[in-house]
Amino acid sequence: MVLNALGFSSRALYLMPDYLHNKPVDLLIGPGLVAEDFNDDSLGCSLEALYAKGVTEVFAQVAARALRVYGIEHRFVHVDSSSFHLHGQYEIEEPNREAITVTEGYSRDHRPDLKQVVVQLITSQKSALPVWLEVLSGNSSDKETFPLSVEAYNMQLGGSGTPYYVMDSAGYAGDNLKTLKGMLWLMRVPETLSQAKRLVRESEKADMLSLAEGYWGKEVSLTYGEVAQRWLVVFSQAAYDRELHTLTKNQEKERQAAEKQWHKLGLQAFNCQEDAETAAKQFNQGCKFHQAVAEAAPITQYAWRGRPSAEDEPEIVGYSLKGSISADPEQVDAAKRNLGKFIVVTNELDHQKLSPLQMLENYTDQGVSVERGFRFLKDPLFFADSLFVKKPERIMALMMIMGLALLIYALVERQLRLALEESNEKIPDQKGKPTSTPTIRYSNRVDE
Repeated sequence: MVLNALGFSSRALYLMPDYLHNKPVDLLIGPGLVAEDFNDDSLGCSLEALYAKGVTEVFAQVAARALRVYGIEHRFVHVDSSSFHLHGQYEIEEPNREAITVTEGYSRDHRPDLKQVVVQLITSQKSALPVWLEVLSGNSSDKETFPLSVEAYNMQLGGSGTPYYVMDSAGYAGDNLKTLKGMLWLMRVPETLSQAKRLVRESEKADMLSLAEGYWGKEVSLTYGEVAQRWLVVFSQAAYDRELHTLTKNQEKERQAAEKQWHKLGLQAFNCQEDAETAAKQFNQGCKFHQAVAEAAPITQYAWRGRPSAEDEPEIVGYSLKGSISADPEQVDAAKRNLGKFIVVTNELDHQKLSPLQMLENYTDQGVSVERGFRFLKDPLFFADSLFVKKPERIMALMMIMGLALLIYALVERQLRLALEESNEKIPDQKGKPTSTPTIRYSNRVDE
């Protein structure tokens, strides 16, 4: 199954004999075996046997051995999860209480109409080498599962070579920090925290120190969840430019929508002045960047038809809203002050062991670490979308097989890049330009 996955053939498991028909099965796997032996029945039984042994436990042992064999040490590991959607009802008559539940949940695949499972990975820094894999129910919450996975992996290490655990804001909560007591971690502070909002609002780029090209930062020491921490407020110029462009677009959309709504309100007649003023207030509350300067103007009418005399007085029969819409400079300036900023936090209080620059670099490395692993697993050429098996136990085992394929892929890619670096050589990339950091997938195509 790993060979099938690394072949990027996109063949479902029941087509395994077709995949192996031109392979030396007796040499690759075992003497006396032929392609027809690898049918859906035998593979299904193998998946169930793997589940019975413990998919997380087996994967952890294989990954740990791989690290020892290749002499790989990791000071930082990245923790994240992603959902994998499945087609089918998956209604199990007698569910296994120890197995996962295939059900609806927050879909990172943007397919809320489908049931799913969640895969949680811990990968080594930059190499995307998975060192821990768990398959969870489709409705699992990162806030609850992150600290539990870290705790389990840390126990498996046995206290030797404990790394820094890098997570996103889902892991940052008072209860989670207690679970992570005794471990070193690096996270992003949720933007919903009042302390974070205040710190981002009050921190100016002019008061920050340059960390790297395009990045500035300011460090603050405080205690949260009874844990002493270092908060690093980061300003990213690239993020600021990107978010400013988005803010400008959102302002223009709101202006156009507000003008249409205001025009409708201007045609509406209200029974009294208070009703008109209430409508104007509600309108302003619904706008984030614009405000209407309005007044309730009386609507008058004579009591009867015909030309009124000099003594006749018109009656007030209602009120209408008069005024105009303009941008609210205070709200716009407040929104701009928050652009391009985020907060990274750690419980490592020693600046010599973890500097502000290292905090920034290792947090932003998530994009080339665990997220890269998920991109590999979700590639259309991979057989992740062929999860046709009906039993949750088999799904868990199949996810582990996919994790093993990612482990082998990352190891081979690492070895190739190290060899190119040692020999000071390069090979062509997809665009024909020389590179010392190729992907194994494209390298295979070049060889072919």
